[in-house]
Amino acid sequence: MSKTSVEGQVGSSHGWHKMHLPNALTVLRIVFVPVFVWFLAMDGGTDWRWRAAALAVFVAASITDRYDGHLARRWEVVSDFGKIADPIADKALIGAGLVVLSLQGRLWWWMTVVILARELLVTLLRFIVIRRGVIPAARGGKIKTVVQIIAVGLFVLPLPAAWDPLCLAVMGVAVVLTLWSAWAYFVAGAKLLRR
Repeated sequence: MSKTSVEGQVGSSHGWHKMHLPNALTVLRIVFVPVFVWFLAMDGGTDWRWRAAALAVFVAASITDRYDGHLARRWEVVSDFGKIADPIADKALIGAGLVVLSLQGRLWWWMTVVILARELLVTLLRFIVIRRGVIPAARGGKIKTVVQIIAVGLFVLPLPAAWDPLCLAVMGVAVVLTLWSAWAYFVAGAKLLRR
């Protein structure tokens, strides 16, 4: 085999790596969701060891959220799949955590309902306008996601009850940012529909 052909194979492999790694990280985050739910739901969330395991999975999944989009933009391989799957993976991870926490009586249901309703409506909007264009994740949406991750992470942490007001306060900020970012998405969707 010639040196040129070997270099070509190496370059092709590197190109495949660049093309598919961001999407693979997104898919991995989706795979993490049932594992996270399983650990968080064990023993009703009363065992700190299961909570710690759930937190480890949640943090690992959140790290993939940090790097999939970053790598796709850095390597200039942003895809329509990534634009759609990335926010869906975020919604699945955070939404699952919110539901389990509410079922365990540790988080007010109205907060969970508001956040899930927003995510559902924005996802529907994305599919409604998909023939006219893809609504990428906006900066406001990213900030909202970061705050939601912090809020859910605080609730998953095996903290004493004295920390509950702080956890609820951070979740309250997440709810406000959730509603604010929803408005930005609906404005962007309306512009696409008017084209």
